[in-house]
Amino acid sequence: MQEVEIHDYARRLFNARGAKAAADAAQKARSCEESGKAEDAVTWRHVEAAIKQMLGPRQG
Repeated sequence: MQEVEIHDYARRLFNARGAKAAADAAQKARSCEESGKAEDAVTWRHVEAAIKQMLGPRQG
């Protein structure tokens, strides 16, 4: 997934889930890591980082 797509997905997830979106993305990343899906886990970590950036330094 390209950066533009990651940020778009992160924005949509954030709009749908609010501050819980970062935790959701982190959980998806952990699930992928545990399942051996390293590439998917990396994508979810990027989504998580983009959401944290949207939250700002005090909430991320």
